[in-house]
Amino acid sequence: MIESIVVSINISKKKGVVKEPVQKAELKVNWGIIGDSHAGNWHRQISMLSEESIDKMRKYGYELKYGDFAENITIKNGEIYKLPVGTKVKIGNTLLEITQIGKKCHTSCAIYQTIGKCVMPLEGIFLKVLEGGEIKIGDKVVFYTSKTVNV
Repeated sequence: MIESIVVSINISKKKGVVKEPVQKAELKVNWGIIGDSHAGNWHRQISMLSEESIDKMRKYGYELKYGDFAENITIKNGEIYKLPVGTKVKIGNTLLEITQIGKKCHTSCAIYQTIGKCVMPLEGIFLKVLEGGEIKIGDKVVFYTSKTVNV
């Protein structure tokens, strides 16, 4: 079990743009974050990235803020990209499941065009919503890697 905390929640009304921070969000079962352009009935309903992953890119000398990698949820603490698909994630009263680690990079994203590389394809994770509800900045995040643990 790994514990973390939500440091940012980010949404956008359309795809292909930087996501903007919000204080809280409503998660809908088998949909994602209500009002976010990437929500839908598919396996990548929500994206998550750790602050530590963003810090790796900051070392190249660029000022980067939460949402710049189009991640919906930014957390503090951890190499979450090393967790296996199927890991359950509890945020507040919601429950999510990791469905994908990383993604194919599209070279048209703003980060790739500026820096020439992007951390999201390697260290971003994608989740689907199993139990909905509200999440907010500061919420505790718990990752359950054992399928035998009841959450």
